[in-house]
Amino acid sequence: MSRHVTSTRRAVMAGLGAIVATGSVTTAAAAAESEWTVEAVETDGTLHDVVSAAAGRFAVGGGGVLTTPGAHGWKTLRDGGPTGNGNDLYGASVTDDGERVWFVGASGAIGEYIPATDTLVDHSAPLDNTNNYNDVAVTGEAGEADVYVAGDSGKIYYSFENGEEATWDYVTPGSGSGLPAIDFHGPRSGHAIDTNGRVFATDDGVTWNAIGIEDANATFYGLDSDAEDDVAVSGGNGTVLTYDGANWTPDALGDADLVDVETDGQSGYVVGSGGVVQELTPDDRFVLDTPTGENLNAVDVGGDAVVVGSSGTVLRR
Repeated sequence: MSRHVTSTRRAVMAGLGAIVATGSVTTAAAAAESEWTVEAVETDGTLHDVVSAAAGRFAVGGGGVLTTPGAHGWKTLRDGGPTGNGNDLYGASVTDDGERVWFVGASGAIGEYIPATDTLVDHSAPLDNTNNYNDVAVTGEAGEADVYVAGDSGKIYYSFENGEEATWDYVTPGSGSGLPAIDFHGPRSGHAIDTNGRVFATDDGVTWNAIGIEDANATFYGLDSDAEDDVAVSGGNGTVLTYDGANWTPDALGDADLVDVETDGQSGYVVGSGGVVQELTPDDRFVLDTPTGENLNAVDVGGDAVVVGSSGTVLRR
């Protein structure tokens, strides 16, 4: 997923790697460690992503829903997506100043939401392309953002002028396999993953080079890019792999499909199928007890952790 956080994941994963090597996975007192609250949500559709902006948190999902916390639970701001056609929304990102929320989804949907004025700008179908878009990364300030969109076609559509209609171009970083996630750690530096077990890196927003992963043997779903030498990928069969700039290190985190990975400072989370949430710390790993069996799709660690998933599930810790 595309989120901008500053992390020290190498410390987190170094501790995790030691735990995995010794076979010591902490599950005792998991319930005491979790303390998750199920939050009321107006929608019962699947929520696919959640991000933090200056105006608060925002989640996107099925039917083009855009939702945010209100006085009595999460209220629906929009339910038709940027075009009003009800296309599902799969990924979201926020400008560096926190003033704009961008999101993408099915049939070429791209939207830019301005919380200050409750305004939604439609940027859909760049270059008349209506493929499904899975994720978006934005860098820069509101109104002047660089926008990167990844989707099922294997192409990354990008605009260095805030998604204005005539400013889009595209690049195919790999063989054309679908791109489930994209994330940037600098103005034009970031990573993307495809469904063929490949990870790509860029430092100019245009040129992409493969940096692995050989013999991954997993379908990739989640991505957290925090530096050129600080990357994590999550995937099927409990897979989490971390990159230090030279080597990829695998970690065994159970057998659930892990759809998103996020770290912030000295801690982090991995979330996935069947209500799975795992907490990463520098010295230990906790399999947290959650009050749901729903599939979980995204976690945001901007402050207290929030996780979203199927059937309108929102958990807060």
